[in-house]
This record gives sequence, structure tokens and C-alpha cells, in this order.
Amino acid sequence: MNGTIRVGNLFGIPFYIHPSWFLVLGLVTWSYSSGLGAQFPQLSAGLALLLGLMTALMLFASVVAHELGHSFVAIRQGIDVKSITLFIFGGLASLEKESKTPGEAFWVAIAGPLVSLLLCGIVTAIGVTTTASGPLAAILGVLASVNLALALFNLIPGLPLDGGNILKAIVWKITGNPYKGVTFASRVGQIFGWVAILSGLVPLVLFGNAGNFWNLLIGFFLLQNAGNAAQFARVQEKLTGLTAEDAVTHDSPIVSANLTLREFADERVISGQNWHRFLVTDDDGQLVGAIAVDNLRTIPTALWSETQVKEVMRPIAESTTVQSDQPLLEVMQLLEQQKVSVLPVIRENGVLVGILEKAAIIQLLQSRTQPNPA
Repeated sequence: MNGTIRVGNLFGIPFYIHPSWFLVLGLVTWSYSSGLGAQFPQLSAGLALLLGLMTALMLFASVVAHELGHSFVAIRQGIDVKSITLFIFGGLASLEKESKTPGEAFWVAIAGPLVSLLLCGIVTAIGVTTTASGPLAAILGVLASVNLALALFNLIPGLPLDGGNILKAIVWKITGNPYKGVTFASRVGQIFGWVAILSGLVPLVLFGNAGNFWNLLIGFFLLQNAGNAAQFARVQEKLTGLTAEDAVTHDSPIVSANLTLREFADERVISGQNWHRFLVTDDDGQLVGAIAVDNLRTIPTALWSETQVKEVMRPIAESTTVQSDQPLLEVMQLLEQQKVSVLPVIRENGVLVGILEKAAIIQLLQSRTQPNPA
């Protein structure tokens, strides 16, 4: 997954760490160990470093708990959580699909900040009720404040933050259109991105102060991800209402199982068709397999006239086909998941409609974005 390292499972959810996380872990450990050493001179350097590492790990555990909040609510809605990843800007729970209603989307989005606020309250209560003092009190204070900051930062109403997803759900509820919600929340996210960039860039340019350099990174992160979300929403909206059959390639590479290899070669290969793989159908038009041009080489040319396609074809797994009435958006996601560019399209009774190519979806999108002539 883009250079991430899988470290195991959390409650059955694959857990990954981006290499940048180790750099952040080191910086946070050094920062808090230095702070504890300065605040409590009686601490040895080794103990301060150990306490700093423990603090850093508990902070990242708080980020994981935040993402688990999103994940558990999504799972209760029947949404599979593909992974949880820790990276330089925090954490990310990758969900299989969107919630079905704006209300469900709202609860998935707000679950993370609620968990962070709950952790802030629990840690604060522990500090008060146990009358903790010294380094322990300092660590508890850091944990409480960071969880509070994590909740408040994520509640900023702009994608890709949780607040942006909450705003998306609200706009979706008002307009009845989830894509308008994404578009609006993305624009707000881009605004916050520019504000963050300016807050880091102005002091740097005017005064040479790099104290807000982190704001620059956050700003670019918001700009890029908000823009990507808006672009994907536009694609989703244009694919709404379309099915797999709408994107089937005309004159798809289909041959009858009863053809001889000689007929297959003459009609399909030598005739100039550029396909390297053909789908095979029976007398009822049902998909029964596939044959590649290279398969011809396995049979001596002298036997082509007495060997039928069905004797050479290979079976096709049901998982590699899509139903003709399946939403085109789901098909596009399936193409990405399986890392393929072509899928056979069949009707409910197994009759083959044709092939669907990723390029055909792109062409369909382009045709729907072109203005209609007056």
C-alpha cells in the first residue's frame, strides 16, 4: 500500500504504518523527553528519554483510537474497513464504501472526534482524581491536551478532515445529493488549506520566522486532498444512473465455442481484428470461457480444421465478470481493486453482453462533460 508497512491486525482490521511515521515518532520522543528533562532536572537523561517515548506511543495510540471510532461505526453499518494507516499527518481509516444515508455518514464522521474528546475527559479525570504530580501529571496533561487538539482540529469543516465529512453529510441531507455535499465541503477544505499556507508563508517571507512551517505542510495536505475529493465526486456524479451495459465496447471480441480453430483464425485473427483475447459463448449466448490468440500455438496447424474453440478455451472465474445492470461506479471501483483494464459483462441469465474496458468509461465520462451543441 504505497510503501506502507503492515504491522498486524487491530480487531481484525489490517494495520499499516507509513515510513514517515517513524520520523515523527522520533521527533515527538525527542521533543517530549527534552521538555520533561528541562521541567524536571532530577530525571536522568535515560529516564526522560524513556518517558518521552512512552508519551509519544500513547499519543499515537490516541490517533489509532480516533480511527477505530470511525471504523467501529462503519462496521456497524455493514461497511468493511480495508485498513487503518498511521502516517505523518495522523491516521486514516480506509472504508470499503460510503454510508447509504447522510445520517449514517454523519455518525461515521463524528465518531472519531467523539472518541478523542472522551479520551481527553478520561485522562483529565485520572489526573484530577489521583492527584498525580511530577512527570506523571505532565504526561497526563500532554495526553489530555493533544486529544482535545486532535478532536478540535479534525472538526474543522473542510475535507478531508472529519469536520468536512460532517459538513458533507449536512449538505447531503439538505440537498438530497451526496456529490453536492462533497463538492461544497471540498471547497471549504481548500479555503482552510490556503489559510494554513498563508499563515506559514507570511511570517517566513516577511520576518524569516519558520515557526509556522508545519502550517505549510498541513495547508498543502488539505489543498491536495480536498481537490482530489472534489474531482472524484464529479466523476461519481457523472456516472450516476449508468450501468455496466452502457459502457460495453461495440463489436466486442466474442467467438462461438463451436468454431474450429481454422474458422477462428480466418474470421477473427487474420481478418485484422487487433484483439489478443476473445470471449467464448455457447449456442445460447452464455459465457463459457475465453481463448487467447497465443493458445493457437499449442495446437499444430494441421489440426486446426478439426479442433473446436471449446477444446482449447480456458474457463473464466465468476468473480471476474460483472452484471449488466451493475452500477458503473461500482464497476469502476472493481477495475481498480482487481487492477485489470477489461471485464466481461453478462446478464442475469449468463448471456454475454460484451466486454467493458476502462478506456470506454473514460471516453464516456469525456462525452458527458462536453457541452451540448446549441
